[in-house]
Amino acid sequence: MIASELTSVRAPRVQAARRLTKRTFRARERRFLAEGQQAVREALAAPGRVLEMFATRDAADRHDDLTAAASAAGVEIQLVSGAVMSAMCQTVTPQGVVAVCGFVDVPLDEALAARPRLVAVLADARDPGNAGTVVRTADAAGADAVILAGASVDPYNGKCVRASAGSIFHLPMTVDVEVEATLHALRAAGLRVLAADGNGTDDLDQASDDGRLDGPTAWVFGNEAWGLPEATRSLADDVLRVPIHGRAESLNLATAAAVCLYASARAQRRA
Repeated sequence: MIASELTSVRAPRVQAARRLTKRTFRARERRFLAEGQQAVREALAAPGRVLEMFATRDAADRHDDLTAAASAAGVEIQLVSGAVMSAMCQTVTPQGVVAVCGFVDVPLDEALAARPRLVAVLADARDPGNAGTVVRTADAAGADAVILAGASVDPYNGKCVRASAGSIFHLPMTVDVEVEATLHALRAAGLRVLAADGNGTDDLDQASDDGRLDGPTAWVFGNEAWGLPEATRSLADDVLRVPIHGRAESLNLATAAAVCLYASARAQRRA
């Protein structure tokens, strides 16, 4: 069903959606915005996640697959003017479609009950673009869960959701857990805890050659500016560095995470 066009940014439904750009309101209502056709498509494919959907008339006409998916899911499409869409979105050039979605995170014990073999842990990571990219990379590498621990960024931040490119709807995600408790829980669940750090005592290639990546593994990635504190490194089974063969000073968080997760994915499949 498609509802008639709203043209006022003061319309109650529009105001309610706009409030979700603020973390306080997202946390209170356990709702967030998924902006753009890719994110909305993946949200609609996740049963029960989309609570409301807004689209410009042009976007609704161009993306008939989205309108069909919304109809199949029983989600009404609320048409809005271009000005209203711009007011709701955080991108400079909105794609014309946005969905209000329910939170997707699960408790840590639920994520571990599924006996994951590959987990990505962000410890105090603060950049939403990096966090979203790690979620997307973990999904692509076949990871079973992503955990945002400590003072990590809100994964429902608009930039984080966009950077995940829909992967936020694909795999279990846990938030608001302490780093130390998380690492103990991962080890208790049978995973080897590997900390990625530029000053690691061994490098990733050597660990792979030694077979240390073959079994169930949780990778821990730290803050973009200062990495992992000694207290966190000391809790890991190994502290590994990604080898730098050229003259670059280091890799950024998302790139290092991609290298590590894919190294583990390859080793596990080979084993």
